[in-house]
Amino acid sequence: MDRTERLFKELTEASGVAGYESGARKIIRQYFDPLGELSQDKLGSLVCKKKGTQNTPKIVLAGHMDEIGFMVKLITKEGFIRFTALGGWWDQVLLAHRVQIKTSKGDVLGVIGAKPPHLLTEEERRKVVEKKEMYIDIGATSEKEVEGTGVRIGDPIVPVSDFAILNSKTYLAKAFDDRIGNAITIEAMKELMKSTHPNTIYGVATVQEEVGSRGAVTSVELINPDVAIVLEVDIAGDVPGIRLEESPVKLGGGPTLLAYDSRMIPNLKLRDLVIDLARRLKISLQIHALEGGSTDGGPIHLHRTGVPTIVLAVPTRHIHSHNSILRRDDFDATVKLVVELIKRLNKRTVNDLIGF
Repeated sequence: MDRTERLFKELTEASGVAGYESGARKIIRQYFDPLGELSQDKLGSLVCKKKGTQNTPKIVLAGHMDEIGFMVKLITKEGFIRFTALGGWWDQVLLAHRVQIKTSKGDVLGVIGAKPPHLLTEEERRKVVEKKEMYIDIGATSEKEVEGTGVRIGDPIVPVSDFAILNSKTYLAKAFDDRIGNAITIEAMKELMKSTHPNTIYGVATVQEEVGSRGAVTSVELINPDVAIVLEVDIAGDVPGIRLEESPVKLGGGPTLLAYDSRMIPNLKLRDLVIDLARRLKISLQIHALEGGSTDGGPIHLHRTGVPTIVLAVPTRHIHSHNSILRRDDFDATVKLVVELIKRLNKRTVNDLIGF
């Protein structure tokens, strides 16, 4: 396992569901600490400032540290735990998966269950079991027994899934959405320690993106940036059942640039700068119009009078589940593209992004 793989392992195995990001923030803080000056907004988003040869333009690299998860909302008299989702979960991926409840007394392991198929009618078997019908079983037989473990209403619930190397190029883990954005920020800032850049970088690990991009709103107030590069995962369409018009993105096809999402159209000059730069660097760049999702770029590009913003992403299969897959070469190419882009974002170039 090399340095980057260890970074992936530490970031993805950390717990940090939306609103409860302290575990992930602790790991990211350790990586940010040698890279620049640290600050934090009042929601918990973490900012690492690295000055280049000029104070301005101010460039934000933003990736959200929160992952999708759950929260305890009810303990039944029989000792089962009802939960609410933190972020977008597809009901079909939940059943029989292990979860960890983070309590004041320590972690409590459980499994997501529902009425067994043996007891379902034929009509019931043909339907997708909804989250409201599910529960978490920790092996208890009463409400009192559950409470004795330390589980309380409001406790966060985290998917259980270890980081794994599938082969020399491909990795499996939870929370690549969006710890991979944090990893790009960390690796890009490390690379920029070796050379000069005509601007000041603000690496930002935002909170609560999965429940409405809340940390992006507050953290951008600390910085008031001139340009924002949002770092994300993108939905890989190279799996059975996805049509080309739904997603042309493929693992191994290089980083993706979002030409559109449901909350943002990127700055067009910045978009074209990235496309031209990727061509010069011989980096294969995939361009995707994401109609069914959005990123932290939504609130960031609307900050005050507006911020030229672009979203760059790593193709990833099976996001918003316990296990997702991505390729190392796509990640490495994204880091390279981000580093070279930052080196070119001087005052003249940035002023031209909003010229008319």
